[in-house]
Amino acid sequence: MKKSRLRAYARLIVRCGVNVQKGQTLLVYAGLDQPEFVELVVDEAYKAKAKEVIVEWSYQPLTKLHYRHQNLKTLATVEQWQKARLQHYCDIVPARLHLTSADPDGLKGVNVAKMAKARQMSYPIVKSYSEELDGKQQWCIAAVPGAAWAKKVFPGLRASVAMEKLWEAILDTSRVDDDPVKAWEEHNADLARRCAYLNDLGIESLHYTADNGTDLTVGMISEAVFCGGGETTKGGIFFNPNIPTEECFISPMKGKAEGIVYSTKPLSYQGQLIENFWLRFENGKAVEVGAEKGQAQLEQMVAMDEGAGYLGECALVPQTSPINESGLLFYNTLFDENAVCHLALGRGFNDTIRDYHNKTNEECKNLGINDSMIHVDFMIGCDSMNIDAVCADGKVVPIFRDGNWAF
Repeated sequence: MKKSRLRAYARLIVRCGVNVQKGQTLLVYAGLDQPEFVELVVDEAYKAKAKEVIVEWSYQPLTKLHYRHQNLKTLATVEQWQKARLQHYCDIVPARLHLTSADPDGLKGVNVAKMAKARQMSYPIVKSYSEELDGKQQWCIAAVPGAAWAKKVFPGLRASVAMEKLWEAILDTSRVDDDPVKAWEEHNADLARRCAYLNDLGIESLHYTADNGTDLTVGMISEAVFCGGGETTKGGIFFNPNIPTEECFISPMKGKAEGIVYSTKPLSYQGQLIENFWLRFENGKAVEVGAEKGQAQLEQMVAMDEGAGYLGECALVPQTSPINESGLLFYNTLFDENAVCHLALGRGFNDTIRDYHNKTNEECKNLGINDSMIHVDFMIGCDSMNIDAVCADGKVVPIFRDGNWAF
C-alpha cells in the first residue's frame, strides 16, 4: 500500500475522526499488528499540535494467558494507580482513538464465565469515570489490518496478499480518496439530511419485517432524535466517532420491544464468534435466544447485567452502503454494522436525547435510555427487510423497502 495513501488515512483519523485540538492529549489504543501506521497517526497528531500522544498496546495471546492463569480477584481488581490514571484522564479530557485489528476469533477457548464475571466485578468502579467524561471528549474507532483478521476475510490468499486487500477495503470504505476531508464533509451532510427527515416524522415505533422470520416492533423515546455522521462535544468540538460510518441511529425506549429478530451476519463478541442467532423480545427484554455457534457467549452476553437484555440502539443502514456493496464479510462490527441495518443490546446513547448536554445521566435514563455495562451491535439487515414508522399522528410511513431507503 502506498505510504501517501496511508498518510492520508492517518490524517483523516486525526483531523476528522478524533479532531485532536491544540494542546490536547491523545490516547491511542492499538494491537501489535500495524506499528508503522500507529507511528503515522502519532506523527499526524503532533502536526495537529497535540500536547502528547500516549499509545497503549494490546495482544490477544497475552490476554488469553491472563484469563487462563490469573484468579478472578486479580482480574477484577482495579488498583489505586489505575484509578489515579482514570481520574487524571477525567481531569485533562483527552481525545481517544481505538485502532481495531484483532482476530475476530482470537480469544476462542477463553473461559467465558470467568471473563464475564471479572468485567461485572470491575465495571461499577470504572463506570463513574466513564460517566464523568460522557459527552466531553472526542473519540474515534477506526481499523487497520491484522494478519489473522485478513486471513479470515480472504481465506484463500497468502497472508501478505490478504493484508494488502484488507488495506484496500478499509481505505475504500473509509472514503480515503483524492480529498478525504471533503468526501467526509459531503457524507456527513447527507446523513444529517436523512436524520432531519426522520426526526420530522414524529416516530412512535419502528416495525421490522423480513422473509427470514424477523417481525419486531420497537418503541421510541419522544425526546430522542436520529443521529448520524459526526457529533459535537459539550465544548463544541465536532468529531466523527466511527470511520467508516453509514448509519442513522437512535436509542429506543427501554422496555418497548416485542417480537423476534434474526441476525444476518456473524458477531465477534469479546474475541469469539456468534453465528446464525436470533432473539425474542417481550416487554422490551430478550427472553429467549438461540445460536448455531456461540450459544454460551450469546446467553452470557444478555445476562451481563440488568440492562444487557434490552435494546440500546436502532440503526438504519441501506443495502447500497459501500461496505455492503464491497461483497465482503469483515467479521468486524465496525464494518459489518455499517453494511446493513443493526440493533444493539445494552447501553443506550444519551446524546440521542434532545438537549442532552443540559441533562444528567439519571435524567436521560428516566426518559427511557437503557443503562448497561455492554453495548453490542448485531446485524439484522437483508435484501427483504422492510421497516415502517408508526407516527404520533397515526400515519404509517415506509422507511425501508427491500433493504434500502424508501425516501
